Amino acid sequence: MFKGLKSYGSDELLAKLKGKKPFFICTIATTATARIPNITGAGLNSKLMEYTPAGDVELIVHGEVRCCDVPPQTTMDGTSTPTPAMITKGVLELTDAPYIVANAGSLIKPDVPYISINERPGEDIRTGKAVKNPKKIFENSKLIGYNISKNNDYLVIGESIPGGTTTALGVLTALGYDADFKVSGSTPKNPHNLKKDVVMEGIANAKQIGYIKYNNENKNNKNSKIDPFKVVEAVGDPMIPAVAGMVFGSEVPVILAGGTQMTAVSAFIKAIEPKFDFSNICIATTKFVVNDHTSDIFNIAEQIGEINIHVVNPYFEKTHSEGLKNYLKGYVKEGVGAGGVMLMALLLGYSIDNIRAKIEEICEN
Repeated sequence: MFKGLKSYGSDELLAKLKGKKPFFICTIATTATARIPNITGAGLNSKLMEYTPAGDVELIVHGEVRCCDVPPQTTMDGTSTPTPAMITKGVLELTDAPYIVANAGSLIKPDVPYISINERPGEDIRTGKAVKNPKKIFENSKLIGYNISKNNDYLVIGESIPGGTTTALGVLTALGYDADFKVSGSTPKNPHNLKKDVVMEGIANAKQIGYIKYNNENKNNKNSKIDPFKVVEAVGDPMIPAVAGMVFGSEVPVILAGGTQMTAVSAFIKAIEPKFDFSNICIATTKFVVNDHTSDIFNIAEQIGEINIHVVNPYFEKTHSEGLKNYLKGYVKEGVGAGGVMLMALLLGYSIDNIRAKIEEICEN
């Protein structure tokens, strides 16, 4: 359909959305799971992880970070890569698309206007008690999705939550999906064994306190009567019920802007409504997620249902920015709705070269 876009599944929905009016929602949250050493690279160091979501949206709104002195970035072996918020900011400036920040539970509150869904951040999933009252988060978000959708043709919903692929693995695993060694990560060396150990410890503790029932030897038992809200309460994060609630509340199509974390949102949606029709929503992500040999977004999605995935390639091999070129080496990959907003720009008629040039300008500034 467009240069720089590859669709896996049907692109019928995209044809309907071409040239239509979008609205972007950036959902932020934190989880104490991100404090576990070496589990995520979504920040300069472990002490700054919890500033990343606030810093991301401050960059988008103000062009500078106000909550701390260091911009959100991924670092490893001395390599620094700019946050995907730079991509999102570039696209939003290029398209002048309307957007809003939704706080689903960020420990650090950003210095920007935002909708408050939930003020309490997620806890360490190893406790088996990760999210307080996910049903309330879900219901609050339904109202937001409904009201924003009334005056727009489609929603694009992104996320910023360090440690989110681990909590995604927790939700997918507890719901019965085989996601081991399939979720993505923000660094080239994906700590799969660590993520799995963290998840299984959380599930074991959740079983002890009666939050969830899980049979480790009976994976893919997706027809069980497990309560999806108990799953999130035990081993999830606040972003998952927040984004799912917006999907249920929306009266227009939704683009889930993210990588394997959005498959966890999709699995949560399916667990709430087993006959949910995914034809009116899709996942949009970046080439960097799809090219990640340490993960498999397609396998996870196929287990859930007929979910169309659209992949944007910004051709960063053509950029002069060394930081952006690090995306080609496996750093960052996705986040802050980067893939989804680039798809949104393509649907609005901007070329992938226009998009990349604007992102380069943002990074230079």
